[in-house]
Amino acid sequence: MKRLPFVPSAPAGCAGSSASSTRSAPAAPGISPAVTLGLFAAWALHDAEEVTFGPRWIRENVPVLRKRFPQVPESVWEFMKTFDEREFRAAVGVMAVIVAAAAVDGQRTGGRSAFYQGALDGFGLHGVMHLAQAAAVRGYTPGSATSPVLVIPFTLWARGRLRRAGLLRPMTVRGAVSGVAVAGAATVVSHAVARRVIGRGRRAGLRNARG
Repeated sequence: MKRLPFVPSAPAGCAGSSASSTRSAPAAPGISPAVTLGLFAAWALHDAEEVTFGPRWIRENVPVLRKRFPQVPESVWEFMKTFDEREFRAAVGVMAVIVAAAAVDGQRTGGRSAFYQGALDGFGLHGVMHLAQAAAVRGYTPGSATSPVLVIPFTLWARGRLRRAGLLRPMTVRGAVSGVAVAGAATVVSHAVARRVIGRGRRAGLRNARG
């Protein structure tokens, strides 16, 4: 009888090891979309309050606030007086693009995006500023109703999820100041773009009316 050559068997658990070695290791579990895309949802609910009550509140309260806070530059009051509902809504639309981009970038990177985390921190600080404004005027200001029940709780919850996942960037004083500055700059840009767009629409309407 012809004897077959001895072929050593592979150790248990090593079968297909060469194939598996070519596969990449599974990625670490990502952050829930509720944390990343939820930023846009929370912002939309919050800004719905500002859109609903903002323009009217400004028209009714700027004269009173101007007398109560004479140290505020007159240019600020003049700028606020020129708000109308179309411009306000257009500014919110511009801001929506910025926040949506941050939320999508956060989802794409599993919460690691500096853009997303900066927007998240700015959102939370924005809520704190609303509460400070309400305290300063000793009453309601647009945005102050949803800030303590939505804006600040969502920010703290999302940051907690990022921290547990080891993804949270540390918050420093410099980072907080930067977050407020970025949020303020985004607000100014959104209103500037809105004013330009609305202004063009008005001029086009006047030309059509004259024609």
